[in-house]
Amino acid sequence: MYKEESKMSCKQAHTHNDNHHDEHNHGQLPTILYFIGLLTFVIAFMIPSTFIRNSLFMMTLILSGYHIIIEGFVDTYNQTKQHKKFTPNVHVLMALAAIGASIIGDFREAALLILIFAGAHFLEHFVEDKSKREITSLLKLNPTDARLIQLDGSTKLVPVESLKIGDTLKVLHGDQVPTDGTITYGTTTINESSINGESMPADKTVGDPVFGSTINGNGTFTMTVTKASSDTVFAKIIALVNQSQDNLSKTATRIKRFEPKYVTAVLIIIPLYIVLATILLDYSWYESFYKGMVFLTVASPCALAASDIPATLSAISNLAKRGVLFKGGAFLSNLSQIKAIAFDKTGTLTMGIPKVTDTYIISEMKNEMDTILNVVVAMEKQSNHPLANAILDYFTPTQMLEIEVDNQIGHGLITTYHNETYEIGKPTQFNEVPRSLLEKHEIYANEGKTVVFVAKNQQAIGLIAMMDVPNEQAKDVINYLKDSGIHTAMITGDSEKTGVSIAKEVGVDEVFGNVLPEDKAAIIHQLQATYGDTAMVGDGINDAPALVTSDIGIAMGNGTDVAIDVADVVLMKNDLLKLKYAYQISQKLDKIVRQNIIFAMCVVLTLIIINLLGNITLPIGIIVHEGSTLVVLFNGLRLLNPLKKD
Repeated sequence: MYKEESKMSCKQAHTHNDNHHDEHNHGQLPTILYFIGLLTFVIAFMIPSTFIRNSLFMMTLILSGYHIIIEGFVDTYNQTKQHKKFTPNVHVLMALAAIGASIIGDFREAALLILIFAGAHFLEHFVEDKSKREITSLLKLNPTDARLIQLDGSTKLVPVESLKIGDTLKVLHGDQVPTDGTITYGTTTINESSINGESMPADKTVGDPVFGSTINGNGTFTMTVTKASSDTVFAKIIALVNQSQDNLSKTATRIKRFEPKYVTAVLIIIPLYIVLATILLDYSWYESFYKGMVFLTVASPCALAASDIPATLSAISNLAKRGVLFKGGAFLSNLSQIKAIAFDKTGTLTMGIPKVTDTYIISEMKNEMDTILNVVVAMEKQSNHPLANAILDYFTPTQMLEIEVDNQIGHGLITTYHNETYEIGKPTQFNEVPRSLLEKHEIYANEGKTVVFVAKNQQAIGLIAMMDVPNEQAKDVINYLKDSGIHTAMITGDSEKTGVSIAKEVGVDEVFGNVLPEDKAAIIHQLQATYGDTAMVGDGINDAPALVTSDIGIAMGNGTDVAIDVADVVLMKNDLLKLKYAYQISQKLDKIVRQNIIFAMCVVLTLIIINLLGNITLPIGIIVHEGSTLVVLFNGLRLLNPLKKD
């Protein structure tokens, strides 16, 4: 349900952005005319003739405020025609206030009102644009050319869009990697900060993947193209960036819907106020009209309109710079409201590769430890089993042996060394197993670990226990989420024993084990029914249904393209600490937006009350009013700053 609302918000936001573009994309002309108008305003004070002075003030109003008047009346007309109902904007109020002040002969105050409002208006856009720069600067990183290696070995500079999968490219030192691919020759270091937010360069050699838009270091290498330019990781980032600026938060959407209703109400109240003030309060027509123009000015919801969008864009740009990409402000603002979060196990809470955790050898064989270790390493070197790398990474032999190994599928590895037969295999294939070894096996198996036995002459003499261990950040992030009142769950296709073991280690509240891919979405529904808004973190194709079902789907950046495509948030580096950071930014965004809304409404109400009960001039009203708008904008810009570490 929420995701449907988000899509609606995205559509509305897109309309808003198109309108916003139409409203404000007038080039340099408004700025030039603004300063000409400012000059005529200053000159007017030097002219003794009242007629000429007032004429110069009117020139200021027209030159400095023409774009305000256009945005007020022309855009109101266009929006009304489009929506088939009266849809005014805040600029109408300011334009009418300036015109009204001119009608009663206060040309100087009308000109000053326009100068202050238009100047603040330019500054507002400067501040809002600043919040977008971290995001839109990514567009400048998009590669344009590539060095294509020809059949004769020469290179030709070609557009990136013309590259095909399988093409061979040369990348010189300092070059931008043109597209995604795999290194086929050479070694280098590459700055991948545009992809994952990591400032330290990554070492690369033959067989390693490289990504378009990243910057090559001092080495030169050749690469094979593995993706079309439109399907690269960076292309997906650009798509996310563009989408994030189109998709408004629910608060911003509500404010945009509220704005024309509010302006309409003010336009109805103003003439009533002028008439009633003259009749009931015994004001002169001039006093009533003047106060009406002040009311028109201070009641404008400029600060309210700026409460959410600049702050949200600042938060999104902060996160984008650190390798966390949101598909829209709606998902970022909603992240602070989640009540439960589910994690896939493998590659998300864990490293995704097995590691040796325990070893054991029976006491009778401890004097042969070095020989057994050397034989095990020599056997595993000739194995293609995924567990072999874990064993090789863990053990350091005292002697490198060259032996022949028989890899028997379903049984394991068998070899002969110094007339002794050695085997590595599953526990179930050995009949003679010492009691101490069985006890250790039971302990490790109950902890969800994979165990292999080592045997000499058909008798088991030792074991190696392995497990996909938790990644370094998992425990810290899980504890933080739990302290924040969020229920945590793990969804895994592995056995429940394995899941429970990992869950205990990292502190997850609830475990769903032996789960088929098609059942993951049902578990998300269950969590939503029990706890409320639920997020899902995953990295594989089998996580895609759950990512779509969740209120906020979060994909690990090293995961599959499918997971990244369907997710609402992408952690470009498999670093769960970035999820914690995103949640903290979301909470800060929620706090700042609430501060902005309360402050904006309090300023408007205060100015209206002062205008009703006392005397407030147009210039003072506009200065305080526009000052409050700038306070709101700069408060939102605080989200561009990195959070202080705990």
